[in-house]
Amino acid sequence: MHPRARRLTVLAVPTLAAAGVMLPAAHGAAATVTGTVTRSAAAGPRPAVHEAADTATEQRTVRKFWTVARMEAAEPLDAPGAGDRRFAAAGSTTGSARSAPADASVARPATVAPTLTAATLTAARVSSRTSGSSWTAGGTVAKTTGRVFFTVTAGSDAGRNASCSGTAVTSANKSVVITAGHCVKLNGAFHANWVFVPGYDQGNRPDGTWPATTLLTTAQWNSGENMNYDVAAAVVAPQGGKSLTDVVGGQGVAFNQPRGRQTYAFGYPAGGPYDGSRLVYCSGRTFDDYLSSQDQGLSCGMTGGASGGPWFLNFSESTGGGLLNSVNSFKYNFASYWMFGPYFGPEAEAVYNTAQNAALT
Repeated sequence: MHPRARRLTVLAVPTLAAAGVMLPAAHGAAATVTGTVTRSAAAGPRPAVHEAADTATEQRTVRKFWTVARMEAAEPLDAPGAGDRRFAAAGSTTGSARSAPADASVARPATVAPTLTAATLTAARVSSRTSGSSWTAGGTVAKTTGRVFFTVTAGSDAGRNASCSGTAVTSANKSVVITAGHCVKLNGAFHANWVFVPGYDQGNRPDGTWPATTLLTTAQWNSGENMNYDVAAAVVAPQGGKSLTDVVGGQGVAFNQPRGRQTYAFGYPAGGPYDGSRLVYCSGRTFDDYLSSQDQGLSCGMTGGASGGPWFLNFSESTGGGLLNSVNSFKYNFASYWMFGPYFGPEAEAVYNTAQNAALT
C-alpha cells in the first residue's frame, strides 16, 4: 500500500458497451463470449502504457534475475518521502466533490466472469469475516493470486527489489494481471524487472515466473499518483506456448458496481507479523472513506506487500472464484485495522480493456 496524507501506512511493500459476460472455461478450453461489445481504447479514458520486457531476450534476463534469494530478500515497498506528501496531489478530487470517481448511475455496469481450471473447483468452507488470516481452502484464488516482484527505478529507493500482489484475470489475450498503480510506477517512473508469480507458497513457484511485456496504469496515477485511481495492469509473456490463464485460470472482473457490498480481499503481506510466504485474506462489508479519498474501506489487518491484491464481489468460498472489483491500495497510520481500495469505474475499465487487447510478444 502507498502512503499519503495523515501519514498513510505503506501497504505496497500494497466494458464493455453492453454488459457482456465471459463464461467460465475449463482448463485448455476456449472461453465463450456472450453479448460482449468491447469499447475501443480511444472511446474512453486513455491509460498510460509502458513497454517492459517485450523481447524474448529481455524476458529470459528478467526470469533469471529473480532467483530464490532475490525473491526472499525483496521488501515491502516503502515510498520515500511519503510523510511529507499530501493526498491532494495533482489531479485529485477533494472537498464537496468527494464522490466515487465513477458512479454506477452514470457508467454502465460491466462484468467479465471467471475462467476456471478443472483443478481449482474444490475447496473447504471458511469464516465469513476475518482481519487477516491465511487462506487454506485452495480453489481458484490460490492459483490466480500471486506475488509481484520488481525493481524500483526512481527516488531514494532506486535499485531496491520490492514486492506487491496481483491477480490473473479473464481476458481476450489470456495474459492480464491486475494490481495497484504504485506496484507498476512510483516517484514518476515505472518499475523494472517486473514479474508475476501465481500461487506463490513459501518460496515455491508452482506455475512459473511470468515477466511483464507491458505495464499500464490510469492517466491520473501516471500524472499525479492520485490515490483515487491507484489501479494498474500488466500483460505477461506466454511461457512454453501457453498463456497465463491457460495455466492458472482467471478471475472475473466487475466495473461501475454499487458500493458497500460484501467483499473478500486477498494478498501476500510481507510486513510484520507476516513474511510474504502465504496467501492471506480478509472479508466484510465495505464502507466509504470519509477522511481524504474517494476509495472504499474494509476492516483488514494485512500489511506491506499486500498492495495490488484483489477485492472480490460474489466470492465463492467453495470454488475460490469471484469478480475482482478493487485492489489493496493504502492505509492510514492511525487506523491500521482499515484498508482502502480504489473504486473500479471507467478509468479502471479502460486499463483492463487496453491490457486485454494488447498484442503478445
